[in-house]
Amino acid sequence: MHRVAHGMRALRISPDLILTSSYLRAQETADIVAAELGCKAPELTPHLEPGGDPEGLLALLRERTHAAQCILLVGHEPALSSLASMLLTGDARMQMAMKKGGLCKLRIDQVRYGRCATLGWLLTPRQLMSIE
Repeated sequence: MHRVAHGMRALRISPDLILTSSYLRAQETADIVAAELGCKAPELTPHLEPGGDPEGLLALLRERTHAAQCILLVGHEPALSSLASMLLTGDARMQMAMKKGGLCKLRIDQVRYGRCATLGWLLTPRQLMSIE
């Protein structure tokens, strides 16, 4: 994960806020990324845990977007792919291959449940690790 986070730094990714599941592996990933990117400590949310509430997550994001323009979510599959699918197409069933340690950039003007996002990019861990 350190090499993935190094690739994120090379891309000048600078989240104002990192939200993570409370599960140990997600917390460790979020902590590594925060340290590598020089960000504030990640905040825990049950909405990113397996079986979490996507509408609750979106409500939290709406609350936080006033203070944060770039938010990094660290969670679990298949929930993250389903969330990205819902935000991109309005349907959670679109197939997306999000690898562990991968990164997806969505551009959103107004956070809401349904189609509201544009895909910036989707990178695999291998691609991130190859960025110098």
